[in-house]
Amino acid sequence: MTDVIDRTGLAKRFWEKKPLNKMNQKEWEALCDGCGKCCLNKLEDEDTGEVALTRVACRLLDDASCLCAQYDIRHNFVPECIVLKPSNLDSHAYWMPQTCAYRLLWEGKPLPDWHPLLTGTPDSVHAAGVSVKGWTVSEFDTPEEDWENHIIEEPI
Repeated sequence: MTDVIDRTGLAKRFWEKKPLNKMNQKEWEALCDGCGKCCLNKLEDEDTGEVALTRVACRLLDDASCLCAQYDIRHNFVPECIVLKPSNLDSHAYWMPQTCAYRLLWEGKPLPDWHPLLTGTPDSVHAAGVSVKGWTVSEFDTPEEDWENHIIEEPI
């Protein structure tokens, strides 16, 4: 599989030497493992603040590739889609998937062994079974009142 995330020409293990807020755009984007879990709809308990992931995918998620089908223009279709950046990570990390590189690094943890930056291949996230490849349901076909029936346990 060709990696649509450009990881060429980056310093070796840059994420271990450079704080998140000092990364350039290419380094920042390269942290994405391509799992697709951030594009799953979530349910947040109003009382506890606990967040649960569901199998219900954003309308733009291609669950064969686990990537946004319209990444560059996604806000035209999903205005509430978050643009994650170092300046807002502290207010979004709590709902990010437990295996997400942005969350892990923000928490001071290492990247998992299957991360494409370590393996050199974008398929490693799928081979490790931590992506949403092939098992999401459409938000168009799943009424919001049924989302609770599609909660998944983390980590996956």
